[in-house]
Amino acid sequence: MIFSSFAKALSQMGDPRFRRVLFLGLALTVALLFATYAGVLMVISWLTGDVVTLPLVGEVRWVDDLLGWSSLVLMMTMSVFLMMPVASAITSLFLDDVAAAVEARHYPDLPPVPRLPWMDTVRDTFAFLGVLIGANLLALVLYAFLPFATLAIFWALNGFLLGREYFQLAAMRRLGRDGARDLRRRHWLRIWLAGVLMAIPLSVPLLNLIIPILGAATFTHLVHALQSGRARTV
Repeated sequence: MIFSSFAKALSQMGDPRFRRVLFLGLALTVALLFATYAGVLMVISWLTGDVVTLPLVGEVRWVDDLLGWSSLVLMMTMSVFLMMPVASAITSLFLDDVAAAVEARHYPDLPPVPRLPWMDTVRDTFAFLGVLIGANLLALVLYAFLPFATLAIFWALNGFLLGREYFQLAAMRRLGRDGARDLRRRHWLRIWLAGVLMAIPLSVPLLNLIIPILGAATFTHLVHALQSGRARTV
């Protein structure tokens, strides 16, 4: 079920609505990362100033430059871990557009659904972003103590969070919050597995820019497949 849902999502990557979400998500992600780096540089400049007086050395003027370049290396390293939650959260802003495109092509007999209120979408997206970043920052402690299990922890943690959030957002369009939560709880293990399969390629630079869109489409298919299976069971 998961792989057939992914295959359907992959076959629709040429859809103009998918490309629109891709470009918007990419632009917002890059802008956010640059804004974060600019903020770090401003803090460094404010703390160090143009001249720093060191004991036994005297005045030096290159400390802020050194810290600035060091912060660039640090940001590039951190972006490998932070790009995934940032790109995924921003794409969740436009998940409704992706889901609508999927349903228009693969489920044309379904009645239209009203769009979720924009403010609710923004609130949920920033809450999701906060949870993702917070969880990944806390996981850095585990990475330090369990370096041999870093990738496994990273994929398991983000797979759980991504699967939970993307499935919830996709299911809410048809089932509402309570119905989506009920369906998610009954299929949590399958949803977690789908999230892990989404998290693995998200750790690959550049590839992680298109995976959130594929994930949104895949989970839309997965919601319909699980709903169909439930109907047959009933």
